[in-house]
Amino acid sequence: MNKGARILAGSLSLSAAAFVGLLVSEGYSERAVIPTQNDRPTLGFGSTFHESGAPVRLGETTTPVRAVVKAQAHIGQEEARFRATIPDVPLHQAEYDVYMDWVYQYGTGAWSGSGMRRHLLAGEYRGACGALLAYRYLTSATPTPGWEPYRFDAAGQPARWRFDCCTPGNRVCAGVCTRQRERHEKCMAVQE
Repeated sequence: MNKGARILAGSLSLSAAAFVGLLVSEGYSERAVIPTQNDRPTLGFGSTFHESGAPVRLGETTTPVRAVVKAQAHIGQEEARFRATIPDVPLHQAEYDVYMDWVYQYGTGAWSGSGMRRHLLAGEYRGACGALLAYRYLTSATPTPGWEPYRFDAAGQPARWRFDCCTPGNRVCAGVCTRQRERHEKCMAVQE
């Protein structure tokens, strides 16, 4: 793979190939759906909010053209926020594309507190790639059979549960695991 030089993230934007890949990964839904357990309703190519800031509600509909326009507008907004969180960090285009794909799915708020960002700010590119794999879980405040507690309250009682989407044979969220592994592979492919 031709890595090219790393340049400041502020000089990059999502590549056309990555945009198309993101749309394919998200999948298209004409009607608002809940894509995975405990998730928000999404519409079009994974949009959870309208341009007005109102959340997507079940029962709403869209068209393919409108969904692409909305996805592009959403990405443009997220890119500006994303670049502001790592202003002095140089990235390969492939790294930028991977992290923007992640940001489209999880949001800039989650990115700002992520291990990926912390590693990048420290110049630890391999560590940033590895941190992608931490996002392979579904989480809930409600105990569910097969889910493990991972956060506890002051008394030591479980407060949050999670399910590992990389559990072999699961039919709950295997796509989450697949997508994180693909991101990790693409990120690692450009490391020195």
